[in-house]
Amino acid sequence: MEIYELTVHELVEKLEKKELTVSEITDSYLKRIDEKEKDVQAFVTVTDESAKEMANKIDEKIKNGEKRSTFEGIPIGIKDNMCTKGVKTTCSSKMLENFVAPYDATVVKKVNDEKLISLGKTNMDEFAMGGSTEYSYFHKTHNPWKLNRVPGGSSGGSAAAVAANMLPWALGSDTGGSIRQPASLCGVVGLKPTYGLVSRYGLVAFASSLDQIGPITKDVEDNAMLLNIIAGHDEKDSTSIEKEKKDYTKSLVKDVKGLKIGLPKEFIGEGINEEVKNAILEAKKTYEKLGATVEECSLDIGKEALAVYYIIACAEASSNLGRFDGIRYGYRSEKYDGLWDLYKKARSEAFGDEVKRRIILGTYVLSSGYYDAYYKKAQKVRTIIRNEYQKLFEKYDVILTPASPTVAFEIGEKSNNPLEMYLADICTVPVNITGLPGISIPSTVDSNGMPIGIQLIAKHFDEETLYRAAYTYEQEVKFREKYQPEFKN
Repeated sequence: MEIYELTVHELVEKLEKKELTVSEITDSYLKRIDEKEKDVQAFVTVTDESAKEMANKIDEKIKNGEKRSTFEGIPIGIKDNMCTKGVKTTCSSKMLENFVAPYDATVVKKVNDEKLISLGKTNMDEFAMGGSTEYSYFHKTHNPWKLNRVPGGSSGGSAAAVAANMLPWALGSDTGGSIRQPASLCGVVGLKPTYGLVSRYGLVAFASSLDQIGPITKDVEDNAMLLNIIAGHDEKDSTSIEKEKKDYTKSLVKDVKGLKIGLPKEFIGEGINEEVKNAILEAKKTYEKLGATVEECSLDIGKEALAVYYIIACAEASSNLGRFDGIRYGYRSEKYDGLWDLYKKARSEAFGDEVKRRIILGTYVLSSGYYDAYYKKAQKVRTIIRNEYQKLFEKYDVILTPASPTVAFEIGEKSNNPLEMYLADICTVPVNITGLPGISIPSTVDSNGMPIGIQLIAKHFDEETLYRAAYTYEQEVKFREKYQPEFKN
C-alpha cells in the first residue's frame, strides 16, 4: 500500500513506530498532487514549499528526541473560504483573486496549533454558492471516480482531493449540504456538525445562520479525530456554544443494539434515484441485522425546507456580500465614472452568474413590501421544520436518509438549469435549517460504478450517537476495501 492511501490514524501509528518520517508522508502527498491535479483540479493554491520546509523541521525535532504531538506533521487541506494568514483566500472568486488574509480563521489556528501541515487551499463553488464546483472562477473540479462527472459542491475540491488520495483529510464548509453532498458523490465521509459546535470566525460568510465548518475524511475514525481538533467554544464567534470538550473517538464502537432509527418515507419516494433508494433500503437491512430498530416514519417538509433554505440563504448572502464594494478590499475595476459606477462595475465584473442570481433573489425577499411575505414567513416555517425534527427525536435516536437524491451527474448537465441544481439539495438542507448534525458515509456504488452515500442525522450536539451509528455501518459494509476511484471518463 502506498503512503498516500493510508488513513490518518494509520499514518499516526507509523510515525509513532518510526516506520515513516514526516517528510516521506508530505512528499508522498505532494507527488500524488503533481500526478493527479491536472485531471482532478481540486486545488486553487498548493503550498508545497512551506509544507516541505515544515516537514523537515518536524523531522529534525523528532531526530533530536523532542516530543511530537499526536497529529504533528500530518498533511491537511483547507477549503478556500477559510482565512489563512499569508496565503491567498479567494473563495474561488475573481472578487478575491489576490486577497491574502491578515489573520487565520479559528479552525485554521487550531490546525496550526496541532502542527498539521497545510498542503494548500481547495477549490469550491464561488463564495460556496453551488452544488457541483462548476461555479469556481478558476476551474471546474472533476470527480476522481469518473472525470466527466462533478464532485459535488460547494466543498467539491476538498472531497475530490481526499477521494483521490491527494489529501488524507480536509476541512469543508456546509451551508445546505456542501460537505455531505460532495462526500456522498466522491465516496468519502463528511460531517456537518451541530451549528455552534465549531467556530465560524474567519470563514467568509455565505449565510451566517446556516454555515458550519466540518471535516471531510477517508473514514469515520479520522472524521472524529479531526472534529476533536476543530470543535470548541470561541469567544470571537457570538454563535459559538460553550460545551464541555468531548473526545469523539470514544464513541467509535461497533454496536448499534437498541438504537432506534427513523426512515422518513418522503426521502425514498418521488425524486430519489432508484439505485439511491435501494442503497437506503439495504442500509436499513444492515442496521436491523446489527441489532438496531429501523421504522418508517413521515417527515413531509421537503418542498417547504427547500423553499425556506433558498429564501433565508439568499437573503443572508445578499447582506453578507454587500461588503464587496470595490473600495475596501477585493477587486476594483480599472475604469469607472464616480462612486456608483465603481460599485456597479466592481460587482458586475467580479461576481459570477450564480452569485449574482442569489444576491438579486436575496435583495428581493428583503425589500420593502416583500420582507413579510417571504423572509419573515420563511423564518416562521423554519421554526415549524425544527419542531417536526424534534418530535421525531422524541422517538428515534437517529434519522436515516439519502445524502443526495442522485449519484454524481455529468459536468455541464445541470449548470445551465439553476432550479434543477437547487433540487439536488433536497436531502441535506433541512439539517442546516434546524442546526442539527448530519453525516454522509459511503454505502455502495451504482451500476456505473459511482459512489452512493447514506446520511445519518442526530439530535443537537449528539455527534457521539452519529459517530457510533456511522462507524458501525462503515465497519460492516467495508466500502474502502471494495471500491476505489477509476480516474477515467
